[in-house]
Amino acid sequence: MQSQAITEFGKPLQLVETPTPTPTGTEVLLKVRNAGVCHSDVHIHDGYFDMGGGNKLPLANMTLPHTLGHEIEGEVVAVGPDVKDVKVGQRFAAFPWIGCGKCPSCLRGEENLCVGGPRQLGCSSGVAGGYATHCMVPHPKYLIDYGKTDPALGAAYMCSGLTGYAAMKKVGKLGPDDQVLVVGCGGVGMMGVQFAKALFGKGPLAADIDEGRLDAAKKAGASATYNTKDPNAAKQLMADTKGGAYAVVDFVGSEKSFAFASQCVRRGGKVIIVGLFGGSMSMPLPMFPFRTISIGGSMTGSLGETKEMMELVKAGKVDPIPFSKRPLSAASQTLDDLREGKITGRVVLTP
Repeated sequence: MQSQAITEFGKPLQLVETPTPTPTGTEVLLKVRNAGVCHSDVHIHDGYFDMGGGNKLPLANMTLPHTLGHEIEGEVVAVGPDVKDVKVGQRFAAFPWIGCGKCPSCLRGEENLCVGGPRQLGCSSGVAGGYATHCMVPHPKYLIDYGKTDPALGAAYMCSGLTGYAAMKKVGKLGPDDQVLVVGCGGVGMMGVQFAKALFGKGPLAADIDEGRLDAAKKAGASATYNTKDPNAAKQLMADTKGGAYAVVDFVGSEKSFAFASQCVRRGGKVIIVGLFGGSMSMPLPMFPFRTISIGGSMTGSLGETKEMMELVKAGKVDPIPFSKRPLSAASQTLDDLREGKITGRVVLTP
């Protein structure tokens, strides 16, 4: 088994060879065919999250070497003795947001919010992900049928798709003139555009600093686009929407993107922060009741939401986002490209 692993935070990934694991109990071993590269991988590779004001949240408890990759699709090559109804040779995507199964969040069906000891593929310490030739999934219930969807997109839906879907569900019901604004049209933001169309029956507004991404969002169905480098962009959006967007979903999560979101949300609306770029925010407390806005977060989605999302995908109600493929050996370069904002859509590694 070969992996591209973090051996030192912030340094290029290294090729690591280990014995191919043998599944026991309910475990299923996948031969990885596709592994999406997510911006969360960049933060884990850096070894910290930016908290703003020069403060960092270090990943001090992450055991190295660590294999990244939580957008995984592959072929079943071995199963444990307790596995039923899964056969060698079948292809699945893997739900990576696995919890302890015992804490209050897990018992609510929200393993992605586990507080008792998450076992997230490629994200939790000691749990290897998909930047490898093989990946172990602890139970067949985490294997997701992606139908006739391109297998590379089947992998990408396990994070970027699920994150976009779950965030759009938090928007709730729209009135006839309500608008949703997507801030950040990278891989996850493009999924947000698609699921907004599927859930609300119309394309959202879209904002980004890059004209190429805005063009891609427009082609994907965004009803209007705004370049946030334009100092008049927020003013124009407020005028176009007669007071602002009912919901702003921030797929960047930076100080600048939140500032734009807070300018563009209308009175009584909501801002949903998804991205993890980093920074901090400040707002006078009286502005919350004066503007009657709510600010919340959204982190991936549950196993149940994954199945709901894939039904939409398999029914053809979600257009594919742009993606490209690279060999597993290009993992480090891909992380650098993503860090520098050079990627539109998704890059999928092919071990």
